[in-house]
Amino acid sequence: MHIQTVDYRSENAPLLLAQSLRETGFAVLTNHPITAARIEAIYASWGAFFATEEKHDYLRDPVRQDGYFPFKSEHAKDAREKDLKEFFHVYPWGQVPDGLAQETREFYGDLVGLGIELLGWLDSQLPEDIAQKLSQPLQDMMAQSAQSLLRILHYPPVAADEVSAAIRAAAHEDINLITLLVAGSQPGLQAKDTDGHWHDVPCDPGMITINNGDMLALASDNYFPSTTHRVVNPGENPNQSRYSMPMFLHPRPDVELKPAFTADQFLQERLKQIGLK
Repeated sequence: MHIQTVDYRSENAPLLLAQSLRETGFAVLTNHPITAARIEAIYASWGAFFATEEKHDYLRDPVRQDGYFPFKSEHAKDAREKDLKEFFHVYPWGQVPDGLAQETREFYGDLVGLGIELLGWLDSQLPEDIAQKLSQPLQDMMAQSAQSLLRILHYPPVAADEVSAAIRAAAHEDINLITLLVAGSQPGLQAKDTDGHWHDVPCDPGMITINNGDMLALASDNYFPSTTHRVVNPGENPNQSRYSMPMFLHPRPDVELKPAFTADQFLQERLKQIGLK
């Protein structure tokens, strides 16, 4: 599995991004506008938040799905064990702790803007027969959408008595169009190739990993496949936390991924499958 590293500033960046997402479901973006220092700072801010009991004042709304999700709230589709993580869901209309609101909402807006630009790159590289299968261009699916989700993840140190089947994030595919994942504070992300082998995904500071979601695979008739991935437990230093911040680009709820099958119908179905609804 060769996941391409794409220089955001390169003239052929749209072509390379589309090629890598087409062939592997993943790509790694460098030289983009969001600096490594900014990513490190927001990890530090949210790390301090997760270390306090204040987080329980922001418990998730089970209908809106925003706010704080305690440890072992979620499992991967078809997985038996809960993932070893706690997390916070940020939407443009949702709750965010006061002390984190400004930097988090600015970060959210910049990631969404970058993601919409990347979807435009994919639109420009689609073969005509695939483009005609879309209900509308990918970039247009995002117009006036307030559904994109920034998930702030904390994977605590792994307890010695934890059951062997439980890992930080079991094998899964994302729900949305594309995911922008700023480099995690520690390695652990792996992607699965078509032969069933797992590969480490680079996570150097400042990188953003891009991957396809199930909505994109469905809308593009699997031209852009949704690749299975996971976050494995640390081997050498299990006492170390890991932080991660994926931005899930979601289209408007009314967008048809297939005739008479909307993005909202797909989302509600998947939320039930992973135990969040």
